[in-house]
Amino acid sequence: MSSHKTFRIKRFLAKKQKQNCPIPQWICMKTGNKIRYNSTRRYWRRTKLGL
Repeated sequence: MSSHKTFRIKRFLAKKQKQNCPIPQWICMKTGNKIRYNSTRRYWRRTKLGL
């Protein structure tokens, strides 16, 4: 990844960074533990974004 990024790439990376977090505890409680974890979590070494 280059240090000079276009705005589109930067926006894309920012969105992916926001998506890559665990689900809040209150959602676990609200859904009656049906949703236990965020299935779309991404680890930087395992799964690449395909840029």
